[in-house]
Amino acid sequence: MRYLVVALALAGVACGTSARDETAAVSPAAATTGALHEVQMLVTPEGAYIYQPAALDIKVGDRVRWLNVSGGPHNVAFYENGIPAGARDVLNTAMADRMGDLTGALLFEPNAAYEISFAGAPAGTYEYFCTPHEMLGMTAQLTLSR
Repeated sequence: MRYLVVALALAGVACGTSARDETAAVSPAAATTGALHEVQMLVTPEGAYIYQPAALDIKVGDRVRWLNVSGGPHNVAFYENGIPAGARDVLNTAMADRMGDLTGALLFEPNAAYEISFAGAPAGTYEYFCTPHEMLGMTAQLTLSR
């Protein structure tokens, strides 16, 4: 009986690994070969809601990870008129768990992260904001080059 339990446990682990590998193979981030950049989402000691850095230069194929440091919930939402032509579909595909068009999920937990791959995205300036804190000035931009 003990051998049967061990065999079933090993089979479950093997199946779980296979399923994860297949999922990873189709995720947008898996196709990325560029650098990983981090942007912190936080409230300063003075009470300002910010992305740090507020301006970021990246290359096509890079990934950006936004990290909820303090003052959440935070998210990343791109201005429809603040992205290059042809970027909408690429972003919507690369943004997991979207709340809406060009709008990423809210991060409630400290140190929660949201990552977007810019593989296949058109070069240009991408302006974005935090949905709950836009009116408090939580906006930023990244510049994507080839």
